[in-house]
Amino acid sequence: MKEIAKRVLPLSLIVALRFFGLFIVLSVLSQYALQLEGGTAFLAGVAVGGYAFTQALLQVPFGVLSDKIGRKKSILIGLLLFAAGSVICAIADNIYLLLAGRFLQGAGAIGSVVTAMIADYVKEDERAHAMAVMGMVIAMSFAAAMIIGPIVGGIYSVKALFWLTAILALLALAILFTAVPEPPKIVHHYSEEEAKIKHVFKDKDLVRMYITFLFHSSTMAIAFFLIPILMKQKFAMEPQDYWKVYLPAVIFGIAAMGPAAVLGEKYHKGKEVFIASIIFIAAAFLLMGFGSNIWIFAIGAILFFIGFNMFEPLLQSFVSKFAKVHQKGAALGVANTFAYIGIFLGGAVGGLLYQYAHEQGVAYFVVAICLIWIAWIANMRNPGVRANLFLNFEDYDKERLSGLKVVEGVTDFYVNETEKIIVVKFDKEKLDEEYIKEFLKKR
Repeated sequence: MKEIAKRVLPLSLIVALRFFGLFIVLSVLSQYALQLEGGTAFLAGVAVGGYAFTQALLQVPFGVLSDKIGRKKSILIGLLLFAAGSVICAIADNIYLLLAGRFLQGAGAIGSVVTAMIADYVKEDERAHAMAVMGMVIAMSFAAAMIIGPIVGGIYSVKALFWLTAILALLALAILFTAVPEPPKIVHHYSEEEAKIKHVFKDKDLVRMYITFLFHSSTMAIAFFLIPILMKQKFAMEPQDYWKVYLPAVIFGIAAMGPAAVLGEKYHKGKEVFIASIIFIAAAFLLMGFGSNIWIFAIGAILFFIGFNMFEPLLQSFVSKFAKVHQKGAALGVANTFAYIGIFLGGAVGGLLYQYAHEQGVAYFVVAICLIWIAWIANMRNPGVRANLFLNFEDYDKERLSGLKVVEGVTDFYVNETEKIIVVKFDKEKLDEEYIKEFLKKR
């Protein structure tokens, strides 16, 4: 576990710094955007999710680009764009300039690149631990942002938060070039045709994950649009006091991640964890939308953070397990594209619904999404049925790998030249590992 943490911690810090920059403004942004020249509830919602529009456009190109020119170069480009967008947001004095900055922030679409790079560093059976390390670091940055954001934003201004975001992006660049090693060299046995984007849509479970990313992120954007506005306008709280709601919500949310990870990864109950999470999210919006006092509202916020965070240790891990090795960057790019589409739509639709139907209309809308969501993932298979076999070069013949293409139950295979191992992914319900070993054994 220590070795895994050592490998992925620098990348996790880069992701955490970037997410901290996004989270620190989310806790106060919608109310701030309403007060800018030209601000409306709809445009405030777009401001909350605006960065996700360009993230959605560029997530797949960044993922594919990282598979071709390298992960580190792609991350460099993304962080520079993110820093530039943060500066524009900091100097914005009207809603339209703020939107322009948010769109540019999103152009640094490195989420899938970093996750693919982490997946490159560790074996698949160790990936749960690697993702747990990343999730832990992100959770800490999230918790800090939820507390620091309202306090700093209330005392100094939201503009100060955007300046801080720009500085953190540059700090992430320093970590990238001083602490992140080059990933191992991976060799796969697939044609150019098999590596095209369209092939990451052939796996039904992958497609179910893409839609789950969409719904998960859309409810997040709606929540972060609604929560600050209701705290200010309905319950007359000042921004520097928002932490009183966010702090217990974050604590309960982080506490829920551990059991969710164990159930999903160790006991292969990911689908059941997802369904429980969705139920928490639906209940949360009913309490926030119809709660008549701050206590009911706060309980709703806590339930939302629990439901939202239960997904976190599993989403990226499941996509990387379902995807083939030569599609990891592309598949994670597609998944994150759906996530960012969800954030943009959630912010925009949440703002529009609030403008015309108030918080009750928003609550009904989210409950409807949750019912569709549960029906969508009901037939998803847990990735635990897909096993991994690691074979050394000394005893097994990598030249025989191409013959596995016609073997039913083999879902993927590749060679890690750096660690000198052959990796075969297969369906335990269809194939026994002894058959694969015998097939690849040196004669």
